[in-house]
Amino acid sequence: MSKKPNILFVLTDDQGAWALNCAGTSDLHTPNIDKIASKGIRFENFFCTSPVCSPARASLLTGNIPSAHGIQDWLRGGNIDMERFPELKDNPTYASEHEAIEYLKEQVTYTDVLSKNGYNCALSGKWHLGDSINPQQGFKKWFTIARGGCGYYNGDMVFDGKIHVESNYITDIITDKAIEFMNELSVEEEPFYLSVHYTAPHSPWDEENHPKEFIDMYRNNDFTVLPDLPIHPWQVDTAPHGIGEKRKELLRGYYASITAMDKSVGRLINYLEETNLIDDTIILFTSDNGMNMGHHGIWGKGNGTFPQNMFDTSIKVPFIISYPQEFPENIVCDQLLSQYDFFPTILEYLKIDTSKYKHLPGKSFVHILKSEDVKQEESIVVFDEYGPVRMIRNKEWKYIHRYPYGPHELYNLLKDPHEDHNLYETSECEDIVEKMKNELEIWFHQYVDPSIDATKEPLSGFGQLRRTGIYSEGKEVHAESERYIIKSNDK
Repeated sequence: MSKKPNILFVLTDDQGAWALNCAGTSDLHTPNIDKIASKGIRFENFFCTSPVCSPARASLLTGNIPSAHGIQDWLRGGNIDMERFPELKDNPTYASEHEAIEYLKEQVTYTDVLSKNGYNCALSGKWHLGDSINPQQGFKKWFTIARGGCGYYNGDMVFDGKIHVESNYITDIITDKAIEFMNELSVEEEPFYLSVHYTAPHSPWDEENHPKEFIDMYRNNDFTVLPDLPIHPWQVDTAPHGIGEKRKELLRGYYASITAMDKSVGRLINYLEETNLIDDTIILFTSDNGMNMGHHGIWGKGNGTFPQNMFDTSIKVPFIISYPQEFPENIVCDQLLSQYDFFPTILEYLKIDTSKYKHLPGKSFVHILKSEDVKQEESIVVFDEYGPVRMIRNKEWKYIHRYPYGPHELYNLLKDPHEDHNLYETSECEDIVEKMKNELEIWFHQYVDPSIDATKEPLSGFGQLRRTGIYSEGKEVHAESERYIIKSNDK
């Protein structure tokens, strides 16, 4: 049997599906990612399973939903065992840490399966799924960030079980280590799987956090391509936000971080080309969750508001796959797909038996990858959740249900693609609401683990401290920041 292809998987942080030049944001420079898209398939309707970091990342890896794998918010706690690192106890950035929790220990990830089927798996970059110090889930090479996330300079990095501070720009550091790993793995007999997880374009976005050359590229940009709206009444302080000149400053940093990351992606591609590995490597590019940068007047993702939002700008992520030897080039696909579809897809394509994973909610889309006929299937429905907020969406309609009291939302996406007009309380849509709510509850009943059902958690979007549900030992699960939560009765 011939050697299976290598896999380069690039995952960004807080990059909306709109945030690429090839996706229509014409004032944003992403030439290297655009080149990958021109050599492969770009999916316009690829949805995260939860519009916040850690749950979405866990769903990508496991093929499960947050109410089945148990990571329901970004992980504020469980990243570091503070007894092992007593020198960090007085560091305020570690104030929420207590013990290291391997949140996915009882889950099977596709990297576990790849490792057992002959792949050498390596990670360079953000993990943020608990116990950052110890390699897990099939990864043999491990270079990550201690707390899950960090600033763009002076990042607290983990390598060989130790934490050390790297003074250089974090995007470059992650890329350097990724190339080092590829150099080591490419001489092995087995194929490699390399996850390169950038922190970009997550905040901070102020100028001093990014190289001047990239900030200067957008110095005179008025960002007229993006909406310029008043701040949404549900906005909370989970992300920097502003209007006027403040808006331009934030967008300048966001754009700069993406273009700097794009340059690093170019370095990865150049390495594959220079070492003649490019023809033997599947290249994947995506993000963990979507992002509003003023869209709807919101700054942030699902937890940019309270209650949490499910706008398409929060839940759509870029997804590009390139492997010209097998897949068509320069294709844009509008099929509705979800992160939970990736697990069965990658395993089926590599001809790894997936029969034992039939309980998962996702469906393989290998048939799309192997054909230029990528027309939209009308019956496709995708689902999303963030704590007590759940969503069901098809091509025409989106319904959002907030347990237990609402507010709920219904949008006709064909007539109202920007989701400006909530039809939930209109009499002519009562039947649609009933039908979609019924379908939503049946689907989640099928895939939820009742012991960690996220609808039971009073989640505010300020971070998860420990395991949820019956595994919490009665302790506080989610950090609460009541002074930031805007209690709105008018929407």
